[in-house]
Amino acid sequence: MALNEEEMIEAIRRQNDAINSGDFDRAIELADPEIVFVRTGGLSELRGTEAVRAWMEPDAFESQTTELLSFEAADNRVLTRQHTRARGAGSGIEMELESLGLWTFNDDGRVTRVELFLLADEADARRALRGS
Repeated sequence: MALNEEEMIEAIRRQNDAINSGDFDRAIELADPEIVFVRTGGLSELRGTEAVRAWMEPDAFESQTTELLSFEAADNRVLTRQHTRARGAGSGIEMELESLGLWTFNDDGRVTRVELFLLADEADARRALRGS
C-alpha cells in the first residue's frame, strides 16, 4: 500500500533514528530488496540491501549522526535536507556537512532509491524530486 506524505516522512525519521543509534538491521528494514543508493562525489552506486547494509557499518568514522532539517514531498518521493556530524576514526578530526537526500518509495511503502546531493547541486535535487 502506497504511503502518504506523512507516512513517508515518518518512515525516513525512523530509519535515520535507527542509523544514528547504530541499529543498522532496523534501518535497512525500510528498503526494497533491490534498493539503489546513489552516493555523491562520483562514487559508485550501491545496489541491494546487502550492499547498502554493509555501507552503513562505521569504518572511516568513529561516530556519525545525522539530523534531519526539512522535508519536501512530491508523489512518491521525499527530498530531505540533513546536517551530518562525524568524527574520524583514529584521527579524531571532526567534520560537519549539510546535504540533500532524495528518497523514492514504491507502492508497498519500501524505499527503492536514495540519492544524495551536495548543497551545490540543489537545483538537480529539486528537478529529480519533480521527476523532470
